[in-house]
Amino acid sequence: MQKFLKLLALLGLVASLTTGCAVNRATGSVDPSANLSALKTMYVKKTADDDKTYTLIADKLRSKGLTVTTGSEAAPGNVDAVVTYIDKWMWDITMYMLELTITIRDPKTDFPLATGNSFHTSLTRLSPKEMVNEVVDNIYKGAK
Repeated sequence: MQKFLKLLALLGLVASLTTGCAVNRATGSVDPSANLSALKTMYVKKTADDDKTYTLIADKLRSKGLTVTTGSEAAPGNVDAVVTYIDKWMWDITMYMLELTITIRDPKTDFPLATGNSFHTSLTRLSPKEMVNEVVDNIYKGAK
C-alpha cells in the first residue's frame, strides 16, 4: 500500500509540473454587421514602443490583397478600416510574444468590426510572424 501511495504522489507531481506551461488560445470574431470583403484599404496604427509587429500585420493584410498604410498618427480619411493591436511580450530565456490581439475598426466611429487573439506560453510559443498570421487568418475565417 505504501508503494502505491508513493507512486500516486509521484504521478501527481509529474502531472502538475508538466501541464502548467503548455497553454495556447487562438480566436477570431467578426461583428455580424461587418463585411470585411468590402474593406479594401486599411491603416495599421503603430504603437509607440513597437518596431516590428505593425509591419508584420501590414504585410499579412497586403497578402490578402488589401492596400495598407502604416503610421503612428491619426488615420487618414481615405481608409476603409483602422487596425489596432496590443502585443504582450514575456521573458523565458529569450523574449517571445506571449499574446497578440488585433482589432479592425471603423475609421469614423472606432467601432470594432473584427477582433482576433493569439496566446501562446513558452512551450507553445510562435514567432511574431506566426502569431500575426494566426490572428489575421482567424479573423478572416469568421468573415462573410
